[in-house]
Amino acid sequence: MFGVALISLGLVGFEPAPLPPVPEWSGASEALAVAPEDPLATPVERSGFRDTPSYDVTVQWLRQLDVARPEIEMRSLGKSGEGRDLWMVVASRERDKSPESLQRSGKPIVLVQAGIHAGEIDGKDAGLMMLRDMTVRGTAARLLEEVHLLLIPIFNVDGHERSSPWNRMNQRGPSTPGWRTTARNLNLNRDYAKADAPEMRHLLQAIERWRPDLYVDVHVTDGADYRYDVTYGWNDREAWSPAIAGWLDAVLRPAVDGALERLGHAPGPLVLTVDPQDPSRGMYGWTAGPRYSNGYGDARHLPTVLVENHSLKPFRQRVLGTRVLLEAVLGVVAREHGSLRAAISQDRARREPEIVTAWNDQPAANPTTIPFDGIAWRHEDSPVSGGKRLVYTGEPASLDMPILEPSGPAASVRRPPAYWIPGQWDEIIDRLALHGIRMDRLTGPRAVQMDMYRIDNPDLSDNAYEGRVTVQGAPRVERRTEILPAGSARVPTDQPLGTLAMLLLEPSSPDSFFRWGFFLEILQRTEYFEPYVMEALGARMLADDAALRAAFEKRLAADSAFAADPDARLRWLYDRSPYHDDRFRLYPVGREIPAAAP
Repeated sequence: MFGVALISLGLVGFEPAPLPPVPEWSGASEALAVAPEDPLATPVERSGFRDTPSYDVTVQWLRQLDVARPEIEMRSLGKSGEGRDLWMVVASRERDKSPESLQRSGKPIVLVQAGIHAGEIDGKDAGLMMLRDMTVRGTAARLLEEVHLLLIPIFNVDGHERSSPWNRMNQRGPSTPGWRTTARNLNLNRDYAKADAPEMRHLLQAIERWRPDLYVDVHVTDGADYRYDVTYGWNDREAWSPAIAGWLDAVLRPAVDGALERLGHAPGPLVLTVDPQDPSRGMYGWTAGPRYSNGYGDARHLPTVLVENHSLKPFRQRVLGTRVLLEAVLGVVAREHGSLRAAISQDRARREPEIVTAWNDQPAANPTTIPFDGIAWRHEDSPVSGGKRLVYTGEPASLDMPILEPSGPAASVRRPPAYWIPGQWDEIIDRLALHGIRMDRLTGPRAVQMDMYRIDNPDLSDNAYEGRVTVQGAPRVERRTEILPAGSARVPTDQPLGTLAMLLLEPSSPDSFFRWGFFLEILQRTEYFEPYVMEALGARMLADDAALRAAFEKRLAADSAFAADPDARLRWLYDRSPYHDDRFRLYPVGREIPAAAP
């Protein structure tokens, strides 16, 4: 069948996309692999690191390990959109492998996730090697004395099965990588905040239930060529978890970098080029928002490491580098879990009075530079595009790379004591509960005075993005008294996830439920006027109210388009009449007013 499909597409004999030259590589990490014929070989080793196993083969191999070793237990987190189990493997010396038992043990818990973008599957194959070495092979068994490992080998299980040699043109192996998005075409690494995908909802429930001490999300890059093979990073100390970021900088990175370098790999920082056609323009200094794994972890004070292996390096090199990274991470967490937990506790206790909800897109002037182990390039005239063609030569180049950091906060908000969500917005209440955010529910109606936002100048996106029509607008504060029905929720911000609640509920946050389009209903008019009635009413309003008449005349003089538009003139008067919709563009989530100081 596949051959027929290739013939119909005219792809028989079609060669893979030409990639830049790849340097020869060998490293001490190759000793971590066993021979293809070894009974303990993982599926990727059996293929000589050419192929990644299918979902069924992966699950079968894990089941065999589960049967063979008491340290291993497979747990389904739930079903994917197409009905596949989303498996998590628990590796622990505890007889009872429930989350409660692992937490009682006092040992740290590390969650490793692979295949959120299923074509970027290095973490799955490295994870299987890690499980094997911690159990039946025994070369890393010592780690289970001090740490528990949770491995999700394939997060995007449906995308994993949409495999093809024609996925991921800019990546060297495996032979048939999976697809980036889910069966509903959702990118799971844009879904942490809004949690639309069933796979994401299962993951969030698992994070809340198992409460890992550290979370590793393994990807493979797109983009530029350079010498690093394993790049990784996290949000810096300017974001929402400064103590955790400091620990990751000072404790984790030196240990992981050292392990990678000793075994023949080249660790580097996360690389996000400003201009893919001109690497000399530098890299962005990126603060991830909570739609992404590392931004979400930062917002909920869960230490989160984003790994981006370099797509242009061979699959074997990338998998082995990931295997080294995983063992190094487990080792440093086992040794330093006291200081890690102290950093987590410090950030979870933070109640800063004002938080940044968004950063400026424009970088600061005078960017800093860092030494960068790049690859030389040149530009040539292109007969294909008619422009300039970027050509990487394969030769090493040592660069001073500009880092374009955000120029500062674009928006920030004061921390209210709590938010109030009317009971009819049950989808919002349910999503907050899914994130583990604590709230109280009203058992009967209550009048509450609160600050609310009126959304001026709402602007809906022209195209769908991640399954939603996104919205922007200018929030304007109004003080109101609202009668909230039974079932309404009070969400206190004096809780460990209070910052996450703010980022989900403040309209100025790019990952708020408002910006993701959960509140489109408030932007539509549902009552109207007849012009012949509004003409008479408007005349009376202008005659009776001198201030209104002055404002109307000022608008006529200043805005010729308004002056020439009869409907706009009547609409202006209608919006100032007692007949207008008082709830039009009123964001229904209220900010509790702080108690007056004694």
